[in-house]
Amino acid sequence: MTPATVAFRGARAGEAPLTWGQRLMWRAVHLMGPSQSFLNCPWVLPVYGRPDLAAVLDGLRALIERHESLRTTFADTPGGPVQRVARDGELTVPLVDAGAERPLAAAERLAGELGRAVFAHEREWPLHATIVTRNGRPAALALAFTHLAVDYHALALLSADWRRLLRGERLAPPPWQPMDQAGLEQTEPFQARSARAIRYWRSVLEDVPLEVFDHPPGEPEEPRFIEVGMESVALAAAAARLAQRWTISTTSVLLAACATELATVSDRPRAVMQLVHSNRRDPRTQAMVGTVGQDGLFVLDLPGTDFAATCQAAHRAALTAYRNAHYDPAAMTAMRQEIGLLRGREPDLDAFVNDRRDGAGWPALPALAPGADLAPLTSQTRTYVTNAWPGVRFKVFFTVGTAPGTGELSLIIDTAYLSRDKAVSMLLDIEAMLVRGAAG
Repeated sequence: MTPATVAFRGARAGEAPLTWGQRLMWRAVHLMGPSQSFLNCPWVLPVYGRPDLAAVLDGLRALIERHESLRTTFADTPGGPVQRVARDGELTVPLVDAGAERPLAAAERLAGELGRAVFAHEREWPLHATIVTRNGRPAALALAFTHLAVDYHALALLSADWRRLLRGERLAPPPWQPMDQAGLEQTEPFQARSARAIRYWRSVLEDVPLEVFDHPPGEPEEPRFIEVGMESVALAAAAARLAQRWTISTTSVLLAACATELATVSDRPRAVMQLVHSNRRDPRTQAMVGTVGQDGLFVLDLPGTDFAATCQAAHRAALTAYRNAHYDPAAMTAMRQEIGLLRGREPDLDAFVNDRRDGAGWPALPALAPGADLAPLTSQTRTYVTNAWPGVRFKVFFTVGTAPGTGELSLIIDTAYLSRDKAVSMLLDIEAMLVRGAAG
């Protein structure tokens, strides 16, 4: 079908330095080169009710006008990388009929395809969009965003806006935008916050092990880097039960389990991991569509008593990581290079955890009786192995996914250090650890 065109005109234009979170992504996309599409964010927006094509296009226009990050390009300059917000422009939106597919399934497939494209950040809008139709009516919007423009909290904000716009509500632009955040991060209080965070990182990096694993790399498998995934209702139900029991978040419970497993595999009493954090404690950023997230440094000394103590310790360690996850990336790089000179080389921190969920739980989990035995649910657990994206080279990267109705946990590994069978057993060990804990 003939593509549609969305013409938009926002409230302001301008140029500013990147936010600290955007700087993290800017460095990542350039390090990954052609593999930077790993960092893209596919997303699907269902079309609620029965609006016609004009109403759907008008809703997309309103989203772009409301959120400056959706009409921003990113460029390198002699003074450093910048974000450039355009006041107006046009976005071309193809229309695709779902055919025999369910429209939402077609949209998810198309969003995945859109997400594999590499953005030309200097000249291209930071989103690709396709409208999926059924019987001539729009049924879903398939999207892919560059991570320079959004994070997963931002995607949840866009979903909420989309519902309201399709109901016919008029939404004013949020009072805080990425250009405002970039200006705030140049002020003295934020520079002082950065300095405190860097001091914390330095105190850890001065004596942290130089390698994630003590053993040298072996013969890698083919392909070398793979992603192992698990879908487990038992994992989600157990984590939710433990979080309620100990009045902590499910993220803290999952962190405790992942860190325990890493410490066990590396045969160390301490786990050191980088924790991807959204950095939205400042109320001004709560309604901002943009990227402010950075990596926190999560350090867990295993108590050696029981899993309850481990979860409480992980909760405290996560709070420390969050408090020290907002910093000037240039100053952080300089400090890490200095540590490298003092210690002979920089410590390898190539172990990560990323909880992509916007909330603390999982939507649409099956209803279970209080105190029900969760062990039988493990028979429904599904594991799978896929190739990692070309160019993605992590030693250990845990990701908590957003799939509804189940607990989604995946692990990207370097098979020179961990075999695929070992990675599968690590995920199943984490599930078993949580189920045992939930059973008391």
